[in-house]
Amino acid sequence: MHGEHGVPASAAGRGPRSAPGRDIGALFRRHGQAFVTAHAPRPRARRALQDISVCRTAVLGGHLDVCRSCGVERPSYNSCRNRHCPKCQALRQARWVKARMQRALPVPHFHVVFTLPAELRPLVAHNRERLFTLLFDTVASTLLDVARDPKRLGALVGITAVLHTWARNLSFHPHLHCIVTAGGLAPDGRAWVPSAERFLLPVKVLSRVFRGRFLAALAQMYERGELAFGGGAAPLGDGAAFARLRDALYRKDWVVYAKAPFANPNALLRYLGQYTHRVAISNHRLLDVGDHEVVFRTRGRQVCRLEPLEFIRRFLQHVLPRGFVKIRHYGLLAAGNINTKLAAARAALETAAPADAATPSAQPGSDPRVDAEVPSWRDLFRELTGIDLGRCPVCDGPLVIAPLPPLGAARAPPSGIS
Repeated sequence: MHGEHGVPASAAGRGPRSAPGRDIGALFRRHGQAFVTAHAPRPRARRALQDISVCRTAVLGGHLDVCRSCGVERPSYNSCRNRHCPKCQALRQARWVKARMQRALPVPHFHVVFTLPAELRPLVAHNRERLFTLLFDTVASTLLDVARDPKRLGALVGITAVLHTWARNLSFHPHLHCIVTAGGLAPDGRAWVPSAERFLLPVKVLSRVFRGRFLAALAQMYERGELAFGGGAAPLGDGAAFARLRDALYRKDWVVYAKAPFANPNALLRYLGQYTHRVAISNHRLLDVGDHEVVFRTRGRQVCRLEPLEFIRRFLQHVLPRGFVKIRHYGLLAAGNINTKLAAARAALETAAPADAATPSAQPGSDPRVDAEVPSWRDLFRELTGIDLGRCPVCDGPLVIAPLPPLGAARAPPSGIS
């Protein structure tokens, strides 16, 4: 089986190629066992460490491409397919973007970001699934309810929300990226209500509603004994300490900001694709990987320097709980509204559009998983990189594929990580 599993080692990943040795998988192979011994990571984090360490190496097997014309041979090793692996996201991203383009409404979209305050990060780190879900729920209800307010937009908007948990230096920094339609379906379900050209909803109002709802729900969880306390969150197990934190956070402004809208849905979705399948750090940001220090770019010309085990610790703290859905859709884009309210919004937009205007979107009620032609992984790879994996990189002759068996048990780390 090939597919995503058989990308040539020389063409692995997307974007600038990493120099030899400047590779997160190589770093994990070199220092992974020492990290496991020192930190005893969670099972999910340990699995990510194992998978990434062998991704696109001979350990997982693959196939050998042999040119019929010049005889050149090129190994193509299998991918680990772990969703936290920096080498395994490009094809998934491309497939996701193509599918979402079939559903996007032909209107501008705003990018709105909601960030949890730093004081909550230790508590969130020890209650990941529960508080990540609360983050999604409060952000979605905030956007939907403020948009429905007749004094604001007075309409039902469409939202795609994506969870990120990192800052550029790999510290724990949970926040939600939301792409929101610049307008929505009127309460009567017949008309489209457009937003202002460069203004969707007041961010100060969004911030206050988000803050109030999140803290109220958090207090209820605390009272019901649903929260775990450990590490930096241990002091919050005391009721008085938790109350002081809650009161301080009510007085603090929570960070919500909106970026300029995208007028073209296709440009929007390609942009959003950079967020949906991004992991904590990619190989091209690594500047130097040594035995005692890892150096990587943060922002602009700034760099961060970490010891290898600290780099691994920071990377693995962004591994999500098993089965956790980090991309969610609300409002017009909620699964239950695709064939009803989303279809009504599309019909309203088509009615309001000039007769000669082209609508680059799917038909009402269409489902991209059924209607869209699904390109092969090789076609997607060619589209992303310009590389035709069926042709010889030397003479452009046709390639013959021969299987390469794995060197060991699938997903077994070569360095004894266990």
